[in-house]
Amino acid sequence: MDDHSVIVALHYETGKPVSLEIRNGLIASITEMPESEQYRNLYIAPGLIDNQINGYNGIDFSGEELTPDEIKVAVSSIRMDGVTTFQPTIITNNHKNLLRTFRNLAKALKDMDIRESISGLHLEGPYISPVEGYYGCHPAECIRKPSWKEFCEYQQAAEGNIRQVTLAPESDGALEFIRLCVLNNIIVSIGHTNASAEQIKLAVDYGARLSTHLGNGCANLIDRHLNPLWPQLANDLLTPSIIADGHHLLPEEVQVFYKVKGPQNIILTSDVTHLIGMTPGKYLFMGSEVVFTDKGLIKNPVLNCLAGASMPLRTGVGNVMKFTGCTLGEAVNMASGNVARIYNLSDRGSLAPGKRADLILFELEGTVIRLKQVLIRGKNIVKI
Repeated sequence: MDDHSVIVALHYETGKPVSLEIRNGLIASITEMPESEQYRNLYIAPGLIDNQINGYNGIDFSGEELTPDEIKVAVSSIRMDGVTTFQPTIITNNHKNLLRTFRNLAKALKDMDIRESISGLHLEGPYISPVEGYYGCHPAECIRKPSWKEFCEYQQAAEGNIRQVTLAPESDGALEFIRLCVLNNIIVSIGHTNASAEQIKLAVDYGARLSTHLGNGCANLIDRHLNPLWPQLANDLLTPSIIADGHHLLPEEVQVFYKVKGPQNIILTSDVTHLIGMTPGKYLFMGSEVVFTDKGLIKNPVLNCLAGASMPLRTGVGNVMKFTGCTLGEAVNMASGNVARIYNLSDRGSLAPGKRADLILFELEGTVIRLKQVLIRGKNIVKI
């Protein structure tokens, strides 16, 4: 049976009215329409793609008792915030807990509805810097050197679904680990690192291509010249993810990253934890007490560092427009098209015939995105 529908709204890149035809879950055609006041402030764009989500609405993807039903609830909440594809991110933990977590996630991915929105899994750690400040809120006692043998156990537990690893390239054995990841089509990202310029260059030579939440996962006090930020910004082969929630980076930092890398070579990420959507207060997170403020800031007072984020990805889309003056099209692509390209998700991330009809419809109030509708493969997921 032919599943057919038509949506008319403003194209997120051109600002002109278009008629978008959907057939059997795919975009069949896009036709420009005459100008009309009827569609004055309703935009259509590809669904957002988030490469780093640690949990959602009280559900921690690294939680000990994570169940497929909980993951299904989290997926539903994530979609309601305009993200149609994402990577659950698993952080540093002991070996036993990581194995259990990956088995839980692999079990959940057998559900086809969940699978529609999860493109792979992201392992952030445990192969990161053991130096205080650079490991952030990751449990220091679980940080260790890269081990391909150990990682293969995680990949087996995950049934081959680990798609990205974030590591510190200065760790012993990191370069060989990067080489093996690349051979096995696993994306390597540099993060939580105190690497030198030479170590970062070597990591890129071996195949690292991303920088995880650049400007964060870093000590509060660093050398003004010899630090891991400059060489990552300077390397044209590295694409940084940035958290533009208004807490993790100052507006001028976002401006600099944007000017250096350009809108085609940045991806926006949320890095949200399970505290998103929860009541502000004090919580136990990663073995420490954190404070979740009414402004959305999550901080570990003892370690004097941020402990993840609480703003949905669309907040970053709005903020990057506000901070840099970039267009709506550029901002959305940083959270959709650029991500799809880097992760080889060729069936999504743009409005083009043949792409999955993963779509968001929204109104724009200044630089604030007000979602009106979210569709997965042309099916209405949420209408606000």
